Amino acid sequence: MSDWERSSTARVIAPARPRKLAKVPFVELADGRLQGVVSSGSDIERVYVSSVAAGTYAFACSTNNNRPCGGARGSFCNHIRALIGEAALQYGAERVARYLRAETAGAEPNAQTITAAMGAARPPQGDTRAAAPVFSRFLRHLAYLELAPTTAPLPEMHWFPPTRAVA
Repeated sequence: MSDWERSSTARVIAPARPRKLAKVPFVELADGRLQGVVSSGSDIERVYVSSVAAGTYAFACSTNNNRPCGGARGSFCNHIRALIGEAALQYGAERVARYLRAETAGAEPNAQTITAAMGAARPPQGDTRAAAPVFSRFLRHLAYLELAPTTAPLPEMHWFPPTRAVA
């Protein structure tokens, strides 16, 4: 483990497997949901913010400017299926299934068995109000990519408490 990983207050977890970011550039397990940003298959300038709630599997999918997804009517759309698949790559299928509380009926957890288990529960369509904060976090992550590599502290992160004095 590197020095910065040992001195960090939050442990860095490597992805379960590398993944391509073109289709699903942002995925996270946060706020009791699997949520993220998924690129549109038909319009390069459009993205969807998709989410699935842990336990109830209530799902929501809308564009970044709150237009509802046409495919998310009564069941998971392709954006949500892609989100689950990329989450399984990013975090590992077992961790995603555990976080969402999806029972895969004795089968090895993978994106398909997790999706099938949640779909069998006939989940309700959820509220799309979570789209704004998710998209905002995605834009913040993009802003960090524009910064030049440096070992200097980032001013906007000055509120992180130091865990020990630097030698």
